[in-house]
Amino acid sequence: MKKLHFILVSSLVFTLLFYNEDLGLNWAIFGILQTAFICYFFQDKITSRAHLILVVTSVLSCFAFAWYGDFPSFFAMVLSIIFLQFKTQEPKLKLLQALPLVVINGIASLGRIFMFSQYLPKRKVNNGFAKKLIAYFVIPVLFFGLFLIVYSFGSDHFSSLFTGYYLDIDAWQAFVLTALGFFISFTFWNYWIPEVCYEKNNVLDNDFKAEAKMQNQNSFSFLDIDFERRSGEITLFLLNILLLVFITTYNYEQFFEVAKKSYLSSDTHERVTAVIFSIIMAVGVILFYFKGGFNFDEKAKNLKKLAKFWIFLNGVLILTTIIKNTEYVSFFGLTYKRLGVYAFLILAIIGLLISFIKITKQKTNAFLFNQMIWYFYGTILLCSFVNWGNIITHYNISVNKGVEPIFLSGLNFNDEMRRDYFLQNKLDGLYLEISKEKEISRMQSNTFLSKALYYEFLPNK
Repeated sequence: MKKLHFILVSSLVFTLLFYNEDLGLNWAIFGILQTAFICYFFQDKITSRAHLILVVTSVLSCFAFAWYGDFPSFFAMVLSIIFLQFKTQEPKLKLLQALPLVVINGIASLGRIFMFSQYLPKRKVNNGFAKKLIAYFVIPVLFFGLFLIVYSFGSDHFSSLFTGYYLDIDAWQAFVLTALGFFISFTFWNYWIPEVCYEKNNVLDNDFKAEAKMQNQNSFSFLDIDFERRSGEITLFLLNILLLVFITTYNYEQFFEVAKKSYLSSDTHERVTAVIFSIIMAVGVILFYFKGGFNFDEKAKNLKKLAKFWIFLNGVLILTTIIKNTEYVSFFGLTYKRLGVYAFLILAIIGLLISFIKITKQKTNAFLFNQMIWYFYGTILLCSFVNWGNIITHYNISVNKGVEPIFLSGLNFNDEMRRDYFLQNKLDGLYLEISKEKEISRMQSNTFLSKALYYEFLPNK
């Protein structure tokens, strides 16, 4: 089978799956179909551990969407299949280019669809049956249908000969779905990679080229390398002093200063936000000074020591923030936002460790991003696989924190536990609970292809 066949089959399946249906199992089925097509089409290329991992995560994320039918699982499924397709079809290109290329192709496909010479077969059909099918059926039916439409508009009596029969088909919906399915399938299977992506791909390598090791690339054209090195030492020395003072005052405010309960939430959020920005900027400082041949400067030993100490201090800042967030959770209970803080701080620690490796092993700046995209992807998968709403509900009920009825009714996929808790304690989530139960009833009454399996295993209230 050629890519054109996959495009046509995918378009047809898309129309059949989504006609008169909402988003549900149909997306999961469509995702599994694309995964199977990739495995079949690129079966000779799926050999590495990364390929096998992406195949497994693609299938699992499809099942996750079939179960939950929410945005995190949808995003995980789309990301998994895109990464699998990109990694398999273009193994030499860095994964960082995948998402920008999806956006570029989404726009470019609007015009490329009409460039028939690029994807329609150019060779003559050699198969006798195929020749007969095209010559005796496809071409005549195509012209017959076109002139039938034209003549129907020119004569009411002629039109009445064919309008006495009625098929219960929404022609407009079928057309839109077919067009959308073809667009998605075309963009996915026949995507275009600009030449510049191949030309600049080496910029995203993890290791420096031999010539880069021999060149000291200074950041400021008006400064010599010696002045820039000393500038970096002074900058990082001052930043380390500043960070030490900040950690001292930050921890005093966090753990020793008595704050009013009413201001505790807002104060904590403000401080965590400040920490988030500081960590991002801290990594930016590392990337700024340790690029190009500057990594191989034998005179930069002091600069490297200051940078490593800078990384260590930022790690201390993250750990104290984790401790405070844990204290905050024990005081108020879990929320999605507090779990998100944990996720970011863990990713920040990983980012600092990779930055440390970058300095020690003399890696490029792209090394950090090439590694972090996998950890980001793993975080997305974790968000889609785990029922966080149920975990939050279970924890909060067990510690009797954050158990306000409206808050519990606002969480996702905690329905069975929430109902039992409300029944035992004679609680009511008011309007939010009513809307939640209406949504559950609607999801349970959906047709098969529009279902999310989670609601099928949820008992009726």
